[in-house]
Amino acid sequence: MIVAAHSTAPAAGTGPGAALTADQDPRRWLILAVIAAAQLMVVLDLTVMNLALPSAQRALGFSTADRQWVVTAYALSFGGLLLFCGRLGDLVGRKVTFLTGLAGFAVASAVGGAAVDFPMLVSARACQGVFGALLAPSALSLLATTFKDPKERAKAFGVYGAVAAAGGGLGLLLGGALTTYLSWRWCMYINTGFAAVAIAGGVLLVGRQQKSPGGRLDVPGVLAVSGGMFCLVFGFSNAASHSWRTPSTWAFLGAGVTLLVVFAAWQSRTAHPLLPPRVVLDRNRGGAYLTVLVFGAATFGLFLFLIYYMQVTLGYSAVRSGVAMVPAVVLSGLLATVGNTRLLPRFGPKPMVAAGMLLNAAAMVWLTRIGADSGYASALLGPLMVSGAGNGLIFGMVAATGTFGVAPQDAGVASASINTGQQLGGSIGTALLNTVAASASTRYVSGHVHGRPTPQLLQAAAIHSYTTVFWWCAGIYAFGAVACGTLLRRGPLRRPAGAPVQERPEPAAAAPGQL
Repeated sequence: MIVAAHSTAPAAGTGPGAALTADQDPRRWLILAVIAAAQLMVVLDLTVMNLALPSAQRALGFSTADRQWVVTAYALSFGGLLLFCGRLGDLVGRKVTFLTGLAGFAVASAVGGAAVDFPMLVSARACQGVFGALLAPSALSLLATTFKDPKERAKAFGVYGAVAAAGGGLGLLLGGALTTYLSWRWCMYINTGFAAVAIAGGVLLVGRQQKSPGGRLDVPGVLAVSGGMFCLVFGFSNAASHSWRTPSTWAFLGAGVTLLVVFAAWQSRTAHPLLPPRVVLDRNRGGAYLTVLVFGAATFGLFLFLIYYMQVTLGYSAVRSGVAMVPAVVLSGLLATVGNTRLLPRFGPKPMVAAGMLLNAAAMVWLTRIGADSGYASALLGPLMVSGAGNGLIFGMVAATGTFGVAPQDAGVASASINTGQQLGGSIGTALLNTVAASASTRYVSGHVHGRPTPQLLQAAAIHSYTTVFWWCAGIYAFGAVACGTLLRRGPLRRPAGAPVQERPEPAAAAPGQL
């Protein structure tokens, strides 16, 4: 039966407040620290390798055409397996999948750091994606089922949102520092430290997790959605590295769409769906998934081209580029926490998403004023701060709204849907905006060249491509403000009137170390 993930039935003879207090895990705040460490590791890995790629390319001698596969290998395995791994956690127990994901991610990171050639590095990145897909939904679903009191749950999701909002920027900062002062290999090795802390905390603190009673794995659904996600991510990545006119691009995109349509039709017919329709048909949860997809499409492109602008045009070092992102990181974390603890309980997700998207759109328009000699304080600091505030508002509602009201047995797949939206959105955005940038640069050169292109002309073309991308990002964010704001319901999140309460109590917390 569908219930609010944060609610529980009161014990006989006691009030709701007493029931909630008695059902709370006394170690829940320590568990939150463990989940935050694991989530930070996953989020960091989405960006920490970006600044290390040039150094890794020089060390291992792979070509510029092959370079994208260091990123794409991770995206393919991560995006393709998220829903499967999210449901797997519901079926076998989230503690098992959480610890397995941590251990596997650490081993894959160590292998990648020790890579002696390109195939070894790409294989390690693919394995990171597999175990990241196992880890990410398990971490979020553990959070959703550990905190049951609404006020404490808001604080916990505020911390989680702050980590998610700030983690990408911290990855840029950490990646720049590690690459500059140690080696690109430490951008991989650093994950083993996060994993060791999270594994120790998970073994000692996380109790036995309830499994879905009588649940079965939807094998046809797994094959359809994993194949569809793989084809979509590969198709968009192929478009970014080749072109939209390449037959293989449209073949993979067409196959991906077809498989996802088949998956959606199958979910409404099978007795044990991988992604139960009740999870995504709720307007608020569906709005949260759409929000993170649109947000990921624009934000991934922003980070990519802003870093190129700072390092290639302005001549910033990797460390300086990371430091330049600190104001956005700080504001993202602050607004995510305030949004989840103060704004979301009072106003609900609708105004937060609309405001966050519009702030980001304004920041993108502001960034279109950049030039070859722009100063950081005059051209970048303001847009970065505005964008950081917008990111924080969005991350302050996504995790809580995307898992609100789901039954405990659906928490894993609901959590996976959030990560899937972000990964798919990032793949779409990277491919689309790369193509837009390349076309804008080519048109600018052809329209201004007189004889052989000069370095000044090429630099002007690059800046034109960046500003064109920022205009596109502004449009994507504006679309998100309208579409996502329209889909989300007005007012605070509330369990629908008359919805059944949980009849089966949560199992008691297991002794430390018990799976």
